[in-house]
Amino acid sequence: MLLKSLLSLLLLVGTAGLHISTSQHKPQSMDNKTFSVEVIRYNIPQDKGAAFEKAYAEAGKHLQASPYCLGYQVLHGNDEPDHYIVIIHWISKEEHLQGFRKSPEFGPFFNLVKPFYNNIEEMKHYDQTATVWTK
Repeated sequence: MLLKSLLSLLLLVGTAGLHISTSQHKPQSMDNKTFSVEVIRYNIPQDKGAAFEKAYAEAGKHLQASPYCLGYQVLHGNDEPDHYIVIIHWISKEEHLQGFRKSPEFGPFFNLVKPFYNNIEEMKHYDQTATVWTK
């Protein structure tokens, strides 16, 4: 329940006007209700938190360069400081799996976050529903 609420809120915060355009793809935006959201939950020991955040800051450059990625953010747990949630917005699940993972951006991205792969507690795709509210 908490993850659903958090996910709905994050979909609305700060990314509504994000647009991409490439010669291979039509321009997409977060206003398009067909995008896919990848949620990755990590358990990172506190002494590794700074390295984790630095790795995603660098890896994020490869997400930004990708025509398949609409946006991302990294959240750090207040109540449970060992927990992080990474949320990545993709044009679609298929574009993520068949496009990004076969693109030149994937190798450098994965090499940066690979040291934390075994700390993943959940890695799944979600679709937005019609139930959304924002003020």
